[in-house]
Amino acid sequence: MAAETTQVMFLTQEAYDRLAAELAELSTVGREEIAKKIEAAREEGDLKENGGYHAAKDEQGKQEARIRTLTQLLRDATVSEAPESHGVVESGTVITADVAGGEEVFLLGNREIAAGSNIDVYSEQSPLGGAILGLKVGESTTYAAPNGKEISVKILKVETYMG
Repeated sequence: MAAETTQVMFLTQEAYDRLAAELAELSTVGREEIAKKIEAAREEGDLKENGGYHAAKDEQGKQEARIRTLTQLLRDATVSEAPESHGVVESGTVITADVAGGEEVFLLGNREIAAGSNIDVYSEQSPLGGAILGLKVGESTTYAAPNGKEISVKILKVETYMG
């Protein structure tokens, strides 16, 4: 089995603090609130036909999944400023590219970095992200879309993400 290259995931200090606060809220108050909802629904009787109970359990499952995601993200991320652009596509840079004949501007990295902004975000593991990672301004490539169609991409500009 080939060794996998691990991408360093960066978070700005602001993003790290925001996510840490969300994790703390979900792990304490959030868990208490959902436990109260489940207990109140249990007291209504027959659990098989109790929509409130099942909705609360579904909510609990989603909340616990978010807690696991945030825990891993905060554990594995490097807190720093976005990498300074050197004209090479890397995680944390803003890319302007001609994608299938249309110009697109997006951040390459984790969507949590750009939460609250209007910029599109593509993961390094996405078909587009994986295809362009490491390319320089002016270089082109193609990648296979999920539907199997080959899509051409040309890197027009690589900029430092300013938040």
